[in-house]
Amino acid sequence: MTLSSSPTLIFLGTGAAWRTPEWGCGCVNCAHLRAIGEQRLRTALWLDGPLKVLIDCGPDITDQLMANHLDRPDVVLITHEHGDHYLGLDDLEVFRRREPAKGFVPIPVYATETAWRTIEARFGYLLGKLLEKRLVQPGLALDGLPRDLRVIPFKTDHGPVAGGSVGFVFEYPGNDGPRRLIYTSDFKDVVQDPREFGPPDLLVASCHWLNEPVTNPAFHMSLQRLLPFIRAWEVRERVYLVHLSAGDPHPGEGGGAILKKRDPLDPLRDGDGRLLAIPRDQEEWQRAAEKVFRLAGLDVPVTVAHDGLTTRVG
Repeated sequence: MTLSSSPTLIFLGTGAAWRTPEWGCGCVNCAHLRAIGEQRLRTALWLDGPLKVLIDCGPDITDQLMANHLDRPDVVLITHEHGDHYLGLDDLEVFRRREPAKGFVPIPVYATETAWRTIEARFGYLLGKLLEKRLVQPGLALDGLPRDLRVIPFKTDHGPVAGGSVGFVFEYPGNDGPRRLIYTSDFKDVVQDPREFGPPDLLVASCHWLNEPVTNPAFHMSLQRLLPFIRAWEVRERVYLVHLSAGDPHPGEGGGAILKKRDPLDPLRDGDGRLLAIPRDQEEWQRAAEKVFRLAGLDVPVTVAHDGLTTRVG
């Protein structure tokens, strides 16, 4: 199996753990999204090169695969042991059920040993039948992949209840040498700098909030806090933002008025000192991200990914 010179990246989902709009939620964001018919499913990616790599497998995976006309993945990478990243593994059983008896080869699933303790407790009955357990060790390239696709996990900090969290560096052939895509998944910080595996051409980064909150018990990343990472990593071509939530408060929603809203610590402002408006939808998020990058002096283009976005990464 060989990798094409120009892999395709599909954003299956770009939302947070409870998707947006959240069922029954009347906050400004959810009400607006419901009114305009826009949604974000849980974040998951698909890298097709032609090795079909599914990156995270949450509860929306069947709808995501159907919407994008995708079939069985060749491998699955699980970034960490939170439910929105692995609870859809059981749905992959559809690929086994349609095969002749004893004709199915289990799908290799890569995760850290810590993450596997949680995953196996829930889905141990799938091992050897549907799934093949493979271990991830931060800093070491994954075994069992084509020679022209190198995938290296790097350790991230996503809090004490996600001790198995990792991001991934994907390296594949390019016309002028290796090309690299970094995917952070959910994180608040990195334990291992992904730049040690080479400079990134593309970055797909978690962006739960616009503003860094006063308290961050979920250990998620805000766009505000992400800026120094982007600057330090010197991303060459483009930054994509995923895992957007509805957690930034609008007037009247702060101060604990709605549990999921987090008051900002030192909110972003424009050049005149005015607070940046909280984005409510895809278009507003894109405008806000471009403005924030411009104010921060970042020259790299930014795209706020949406569900179903497909792009060439070669």
